[in-house]
Amino acid sequence: MVESGSVQNQTPHTMLAQSSGDELARQEYVKSLKFHLASKVSPANALAFAAQGGKPEDDRHEVARLLKNNPFYNTWSAMLRTSQELMWRSVQLPIERTFDEIKDRSKKIVPAGGSLSLDPELEIPAYHRHVDIHCMPGGYHGEFAEEDFSSGAIYDRAVYLYAMGRMGPENSDIGDTLINLLRDRFPDLRPLRILDMGCSVGHSTLPYVDAFPEAEVHAIDVAAPMLRYAHARAENLGKPVHFSQQNAEHTNFEEGSFDLIVSHILVHETSHHASRKIMRECRRLLRPGGVVVHGETPPYRDLPGFDAFMLDWDTRNNNEPYWGASHEIDVPSICEESGFDPAKAFESYQLSAFDAAEAKRTRKFQGGDFGGGGQWYFWGTQA
Repeated sequence: MVESGSVQNQTPHTMLAQSSGDELARQEYVKSLKFHLASKVSPANALAFAAQGGKPEDDRHEVARLLKNNPFYNTWSAMLRTSQELMWRSVQLPIERTFDEIKDRSKKIVPAGGSLSLDPELEIPAYHRHVDIHCMPGGYHGEFAEEDFSSGAIYDRAVYLYAMGRMGPENSDIGDTLINLLRDRFPDLRPLRILDMGCSVGHSTLPYVDAFPEAEVHAIDVAAPMLRYAHARAENLGKPVHFSQQNAEHTNFEEGSFDLIVSHILVHETSHHASRKIMRECRRLLRPGGVVVHGETPPYRDLPGFDAFMLDWDTRNNNEPYWGASHEIDVPSICEESGFDPAKAFESYQLSAFDAAEAKRTRKFQGGDFGGGGQWYFWGTQA
């Protein structure tokens, strides 16, 4: 298996921190370590499971019972957690060093027609305040300077390292893939107003500008630093998007004002209660015939017990407390609870749009190998 390309293959733009040679070397090391753990070390966990008496029919809870004290599994897990912490530090360094330079460059960006609206009074949800999700220092919303965008800058580079380049040069693979699903499943859909919920820095938002050029694209997130970065990045890349700081559980948009609502790995970072409120808000916002689609990794019921256990690593070890529950959502039930017709609910897998990474995937959904499966799981419904 060939390792993915250099971190320097990420699409350059004004907001992307310029790393020194030493900083790039640290980032390459982290990416290579993650790839080694995913492709060379992780597979041996199956051997450890078998040696402990594990059977193919065991569910993920039985697998956990057998492996929780296994020395090999615990060594792999500790190394994976360490690689995550090293990843954040490796991308923090150049941003700390060049923060003022990036801020100056952001003020010289030629406008592309998008907008940014922040709400200093917005309450950050408890499920974000109480844990640094996926070990990201300060989380998405932490602000450490005036007009801070550093969380967005950190996230932009870190996603490229975490996915080992397999989300494409603009980290846009989930959005690109969801668009392909829409074309396959809803070929007559011509949305004039699109909403991306939990957009972070807009990686998956920007593809909708090109895919639906007649549409007005909106994107929301609770984190101001993410949105500042997302807006500047989008403008620099020539993509007009209207970013606003809002909670997807209850927005200020008018009822029935969108034809398409999407999210890309949002649901697993919200609580059980919040995910239901988000779906009810989607129902309020969608016009008749409108579509909502959420992109995630597969539900545990679709995986063998061992694979489900490996995918569940993030729940226990990567500050993703809602990861496990989000992978057990009953789609028709949550749609019915939210006021949709459960008969219109759907679940689907779609091959990754980033074909260039085809030979560089592990073909496994597992902790620490984001996007390694080569496909994405989507669920949603139509109003």
